[in-house]
Amino acid sequence: MQRRKFIKKSIVQLGTVLVAPAVLDSCNKEDTKVKRSVIVIGAGISGLAAARKLQDEGYPVTILEAQDRVGGRLRSNRDLGIAFDEGASWIHGTDGNPMTDLAQKAGMTTFHTVDEDLVAYDLGGTLINEAVFDEKEAAYYAMLDTLKNDGNATKSFETVFLERYPQYANDRLWRFFLSTYLTFDLGDLDKMSSLLYNEGEEFDGLEKIATNGYDAIPRYLATGLSVQLNQRVSAIDYSGEKVKVTHNGTVSEADLVLVTVPLGVLKKNSIQFTPALPAAKQTAIEKIGMNCVNKFLLTWDTAFWDNVQYLAYTPEIKDKFNFFVNVKKFHPTVNALMTFAYADAARLTETMTDAQITGEIMAHLRDIYGNNIPEPTGFLRTRWNTNAFTYGAYSFTAVGTEMRHFEDLARAVNDKLFFAGEHTEVDYFSTAHGAYLSGIREAEKIMEL
Repeated sequence: MQRRKFIKKSIVQLGTVLVAPAVLDSCNKEDTKVKRSVIVIGAGISGLAAARKLQDEGYPVTILEAQDRVGGRLRSNRDLGIAFDEGASWIHGTDGNPMTDLAQKAGMTTFHTVDEDLVAYDLGGTLINEAVFDEKEAAYYAMLDTLKNDGNATKSFETVFLERYPQYANDRLWRFFLSTYLTFDLGDLDKMSSLLYNEGEEFDGLEKIATNGYDAIPRYLATGLSVQLNQRVSAIDYSGEKVKVTHNGTVSEADLVLVTVPLGVLKKNSIQFTPALPAAKQTAIEKIGMNCVNKFLLTWDTAFWDNVQYLAYTPEIKDKFNFFVNVKKFHPTVNALMTFAYADAARLTETMTDAQITGEIMAHLRDIYGNNIPEPTGFLRTRWNTNAFTYGAYSFTAVGTEMRHFEDLARAVNDKLFFAGEHTEVDYFSTAHGAYLSGIREAEKIMEL
């Protein structure tokens, strides 16, 4: 699924991001400076990208990872025989996107997804006319292009939208667009900034979904790195000459520390900083929003659904189980659908049992395809909001967010404490490629000291 497809901005070229190995070797031979030791907190893609670049430049780097594996929010579950990507699934725009090259090097296979390969159903299994769908979709994107002109720093997207377009408040197809195209990509409409909802850059090119697991990329980046797993960091003291990191009751020291934990973890104050983080950084942590998207994979012995890539459904209730990815299109021998819940609806699913969630999903599918469709044979789910390693899915521009807040999160403290992660990338926040680029950015900062 294409993210932020309504944004029409020029793309920043990234030709300086990837440096040829021969150039690195040349730099290493000429550089006689003593390399400072670095501890990277978090083995997500931002931490791995930074550690990989620094180690290739001769820096002694240790990664402390709280979980029992690398990858962070790039997590693939294979319990049902295929790779169910619990976090990132797509390369959003392959042209110039660093994930495109990384996927090839890591052996991550992909499938080209086409947003238009979709059928849409209303209540009662009524097929929505393609022309009607296209007409309302065009009106939706036209609205996104202009709503910011009515925006207000103190008002949410939802508030301004309902003030400007009250006639769409109860339109189920409009609700689908707002849910699946906007809440999914960004965050809660009642918390989203009515001024900044269209900020951020996008890459051109195809949309490609991983087919053998997005975790191939972090595993590739981690090869040869010193990663200590199951090491939960509780405190960072950067008051002295060395930075002291407390993890599992042990204190490790380094010249520099790079913090790559998710924004949700920073919001929970899971790490005690000494001295306290600067006020501007604390404000940024508070003001930037943290979305929640949960994903659900269901399998059957036989397929009963349309032979298209995507199924859309327009129920009365918003933000859950209204959009289905036909996994069978890229795994022909597997009968599976993947569906989603967003924002508060996603958070609510974390209080529900597997049976309750399956029941609601099946109610939607039975409304489309009839009561005789079979029960699923397999089920997987995510719980990102209550996950103590993430507390959410990705950042977004909430009411009160200013774009400088992303830059404040990226700013180093005393040239000792550095920060990376998608929430620190002002142009590509909320994306896997943004997280990767933030790690490269911080590695380059350290190398410039």
